[in-house]
Amino acid sequence: MLFTPYDLGGLPLHNRLAMAPMTRSRAYVGGIPSSLTALYYAQRASAGLIVTEGIQPSAVGQGYVNTPGLHTDEQVAGWREVTDAVHAAGGRIFAQIMHAGRVGHPDNTGLLPVAPSAVPAPGQIHTHTGPQDYPVPVALTTAETEATVRDFADAARRAIDAGFDGVELHGANGYLIHQFLSQNANLRDDRYGGSVAGRIRFAVEAAEAAAEAIGASRVGIRLSPANGAQGLVEEDTHEVYPALVAALARLDLAYVHLMASGDDGLDRRIRELWPNTLILNEPGAGDLVATASRRLEWGADLVAFGSAFLANPDLPLRLRLGAPLNAPDFATAFGGDHRGYTDYPALAVHPV
Repeated sequence: MLFTPYDLGGLPLHNRLAMAPMTRSRAYVGGIPSSLTALYYAQRASAGLIVTEGIQPSAVGQGYVNTPGLHTDEQVAGWREVTDAVHAAGGRIFAQIMHAGRVGHPDNTGLLPVAPSAVPAPGQIHTHTGPQDYPVPVALTTAETEATVRDFADAARRAIDAGFDGVELHGANGYLIHQFLSQNANLRDDRYGGSVAGRIRFAVEAAEAAAEAIGASRVGIRLSPANGAQGLVEEDTHEVYPALVAALARLDLAYVHLMASGDDGLDRRIRELWPNTLILNEPGAGDLVATASRRLEWGADLVAFGSAFLANPDLPLRLRLGAPLNAPDFATAFGGDHRGYTDYPALAVHPV
């Protein structure tokens, strides 16, 4: 099944392998992707679906150094070069819209980060001036929260203008949507906080706004249940995620991109509640084909890999042929030039 075609809401995919989003921090001027970025993604166009690195929907949504945006005309033009290159190579590509929320710093953006509540993330963030403690974020007002929902919709429209096949909202890994779901980052007493229904509201409204802007079949969302990234706490995971997925199901989105929680009962409940495509992202080592095949048999429709695609631009071919894989060099994962970005070798063979 892994190498068979798949229909993603009317978008034909060559296979069931997805390239998971990975931050690369190489947008050096104005958050604009470069020609090197276009080459990087085009090299990986044999994936059934590429999901880009996180792209901020607004200036205040930026978290890390040199990450790309989708909130200026220049950024849209830069992404158009990327999508044109991927499509010319036969690929499909979704933009991951990532608002970092409290995971940011003024040294990177010139702005204080915003969040559901004025609760800082623990630890430090890498900035232009070196490691810094996370600042206390500005708590979004109700009106500002509603405006941030619209930022997701605006970024989705810009993504389509830039030639993307769709968008994925980043609702995982401790960033803004995930912060709203959390009990220790979301201390609000308005309609976006408190109860499970309140804490899932921002995620649902952002997805609904994006779907209204570009069509539900072009919108997916990434979720990471039971993930304590960036210091988040979710003691009621078994209530939050079934409620969230049930609410999202009514929107008829293209997919849920689920980061395996390690709780098979919870993951199966999400699969039962989700009627459309489920992409499963699970850390893999060893035999990736066997891992992916087990997840497809389990009930996933697509299987996403990250670091394997980072180091192997022709990963589907390597897996189909049983060829050895390049090992990723994590020292070059963030920032830098072409080294560790576009210089990983492809196989010197071609499919018959």
